[in-house]
Amino acid sequence: QVQLVESGGGLVQAGGSLRLSCAASGSSFSSYGMGWFRQAPGKEREFVAAISRSGGIKYYADSVKGRFTIARDNANNTVYLQTDNLKPEDTAVYYCAADINYRKSSYVTQYSYEYAYWGQGTQVTISS
Repeated sequence: QVQLVESGGGLVQAGGSLRLSCAASGSSFSSYGMGWFRQAPGKEREFVAAISRSGGIKYYADSVKGRFTIARDNANNTVYLQTDNLKPEDTAVYYCAADINYRKSSYVTQYSYEYAYWGQGTQVTISS
């Protein structure tokens, strides 16, 4: 079992920034690919960003490229999502997820079905 706990969400004005964190339980965090997804009211969950086990490979949705940065600290079992230049359309519940399948170290995925564990989410609201 892997437990994921997100934090750092909140209400900010357009153009502002937030740093989301996701703390993972267990001793195998460095073996997991990690991802961030989001779900806005009335919309399907969508991919935001993913990072490989070592952190060397990162992949972003086109809608956040250049504004969001994913990073991880394997010593502290934490993955981060730095969100800058936020827009009202970024308003959503943000979830982190863990891909626990054994894969090559450079693997990253945007597909939610490849992530076995999910956090409870943290709300991000951007006012215009």
